[in-house]
Amino acid sequence: MHVNRSSVTIFLTLFAGALLAFSALLPVEAQTDSPTPKPSPTVDPVGTPPPLVIESDGEIVIETELVNLNVRVVDRFNRSVANLKQGDFQVYEDRVLQPIGFFSTEEVPTNYTLVIDNSGSLREQLEQVIDAGKTIIGTNRPDDETSIIRFVSSDKIMLEQDFTSEKQDLMDALDNLYIEGGQTAIIDAVYLAADRINEYEKVRNDAKRRALILVTDGEDRDSVYNEKQLFELLRETNVQIYVVGFVEELDSDGSIIRKSPQKKAKKFLTRLAEDTGGKVYFPKATNELQSIAVDIANELRTQYSIGYVPTNDRKDGTFRNIRVVVKEGPNKQRRIALTRTGRVAEPESTDKPVIRKSN
Repeated sequence: MHVNRSSVTIFLTLFAGALLAFSALLPVEAQTDSPTPKPSPTVDPVGTPPPLVIESDGEIVIETELVNLNVRVVDRFNRSVANLKQGDFQVYEDRVLQPIGFFSTEEVPTNYTLVIDNSGSLREQLEQVIDAGKTIIGTNRPDDETSIIRFVSSDKIMLEQDFTSEKQDLMDALDNLYIEGGQTAIIDAVYLAADRINEYEKVRNDAKRRALILVTDGEDRDSVYNEKQLFELLRETNVQIYVVGFVEELDSDGSIIRKSPQKKAKKFLTRLAEDTGGKVYFPKATNELQSIAVDIANELRTQYSIGYVPTNDRKDGTFRNIRVVVKEGPNKQRRIALTRTGRVAEPESTDKPVIRKSN
């Protein structure tokens, strides 16, 4: 078969020209061995941290692990420090500086549980504790939700009022509290309450702050769970714990081998608060309860909300230490950031294959 050479030449010339034109439209990559950096997430001006979005086969998949921190800032005298800006904060995860992707000073609705010891050791304080609880509930905003748990021993941990925004229902539940005999199970009560707050938030899937207010003498006598299990759970949740510890009546005598019940209770209750970014109070008299209640209500609402997408994005279920640093104030005023001490990274997906219905 005879092929016209001039036709072939014209065809090749046109093809080469089209190829050059198409290549000019492609992005030019720098001549380097390092991968092209991914764009950083931006902040929604309305105040909602954006997820990273990946499109796959026409479906949109959310692929992000935004870490949210509720941060209180105090000075050397434990006075709250307000009116700070994003630039005043630095967040470190495992000693690595993290880019802050979300910052807000606006009041966030709170879901919190009052966990109240009803064992015989609080017989003298219960009426004042109920009044203080009513003071805290009285400050609730319309979007806040509260639940009430009374506890004595492991088999007497009772949900007196489920999460609700109805103040009167909460007041009525407080009025129905009563002292009962039994071996105090503080660890079990806190474990179940924190786990329940966490599960409730998962179901609701909202962005409310989570808190737990514990009132007790701090001496655990009958828990099924131990401290190790409790603090492992608290690492996985983002629940701030505020503690009112009536430890003055506990035995303060100890020895080289054995700590006094009072020192042991103080250490445990202090750790509960510090590890979760909360606060602990050790009143010496019941007349301090009203001022403590007002302080807790203020603390719940005068916090900074900080979010970051961790630079270590491995989903390995490991614990990551968190530290927040705040710039010094005027005259080198020391500012101390109080927040949870760490987080547990999301584990790798363990979804098993299943048979799905075809379309």
